[in-house]
Amino acid sequence: MPELISPLPSPFSVPGPPPASASSPTSATAPPGSGAREPGAWIALHVFYAASPRPMLVDCVRPLVARLTEEGLITGHFFINYWLEGPHVRLRLRPASPAAAPEVRRRAGEALTAFLANRPALYEVDSGFLKDFYNALFDIEFPGEDRGRFMGDDGRMRLRPNNTFSEEPYAPEYAKYGGPAGVELAEWHFRHSSDLVTDAFRTMNLHLRTVLLGTSAQLMMVMASCFLSEEDRLADYLDGYYEFWHRAFPGTGFIGSKEYERNYAEMAPALGRRFTAVRSAVATGELGRLPSFLRGWAEHCLELRCRIEELAARGDLLFPVREGPAREDTGQARSEPVDAPPVEALTHVPAVLPRLLSPYMHMTNNRLHVTIRDEAYLSFVLGQVLRERPHTGASDSTADGVADGLPATDADDSTAKEQDGRAVQVPDGRATKAADA
Repeated sequence: MPELISPLPSPFSVPGPPPASASSPTSATAPPGSGAREPGAWIALHVFYAASPRPMLVDCVRPLVARLTEEGLITGHFFINYWLEGPHVRLRLRPASPAAAPEVRRRAGEALTAFLANRPALYEVDSGFLKDFYNALFDIEFPGEDRGRFMGDDGRMRLRPNNTFSEEPYAPEYAKYGGPAGVELAEWHFRHSSDLVTDAFRTMNLHLRTVLLGTSAQLMMVMASCFLSEEDRLADYLDGYYEFWHRAFPGTGFIGSKEYERNYAEMAPALGRRFTAVRSAVATGELGRLPSFLRGWAEHCLELRCRIEELAARGDLLFPVREGPAREDTGQARSEPVDAPPVEALTHVPAVLPRLLSPYMHMTNNRLHVTIRDEAYLSFVLGQVLRERPHTGASDSTADGVADGLPATDADDSTAKEQDGRAVQVPDGRATKAADA
């Protein structure tokens, strides 16, 4: 299941390129058959920006990554959102070679400096609800170990200055993703997921919560259907996914239950038809029945599943013999428990797929800026509608990209921005402001 993890400490930074002497990120395994040139170590930049990350991703990160890729300076990239020491984007760039790293670092520093100067975030997380919310998360996820590295003199989580960035170490989550081979696959997938989300921010009305939740729900439908084809098993998985988040935040009210049930009836028929249609298209291989936004995602998820099966069959996926505490995946080092379990190869594909589906699905929602509360809400309603089949009209609804609210957006469609305004209206499952954090 998804884990909640944290970063290494670093001095506060002002906007500007990180110093050349900054700690080097952990080097990842080079893809097999990628050629004689060994890629450089990942560069991890934390950009503290207390506002929607959408403009940064669309106007700064997207063109930066495009130029670096076109010029052959990077071979990989991805991003995540995180809250520790204040809301920020964690941007990872992999230089094509060690020699390319200084130029990648310089270009990224210049791009981020210019963006933060031209479009600074105006909100300061130094008081009020969000600070209290982040401190509640801090207390849950850092009850003991590593706590002091992120704590201020007042005993609460310290905050980095807004509109700043710094380079931090990158420590891949080998235990979560199945060892070096699993991490390499995850990083390949994260690049696709990051590109998908950035393009969605550019072409869709994701600033509308109903559209955001509708898009997230459909991406979850597709990925889950590609990984788990059996209906009962998929329903059990979604129920367990909701229960996991409910257990992860006990006594906080972050994850709802009664209010989820109250909102469920409003959306169940349309969402159920859509889920049935998606599952049918995936099961029959007729992905052309899906709009291109979901079709491309389905094609990627099926390829991802095939790669997982190949790695598992070779015994290349290594997992701990027992699972550790619930921590969110941030790709940063944390103190290793003295009783850390040993790892073993997991070759049973039916056990591997749900184990990897959880962090994969969660991190796509993270990139969309969907909160954990919203994610739990969506897994709850998707599990419910799956159990309440049959839903009529499923086979016909896939023909129209906007039927039942499928976002009918293509990155190359000039009318995309108008079309996605007709996307699914998924009712809001919130009962408290926690979901906005």
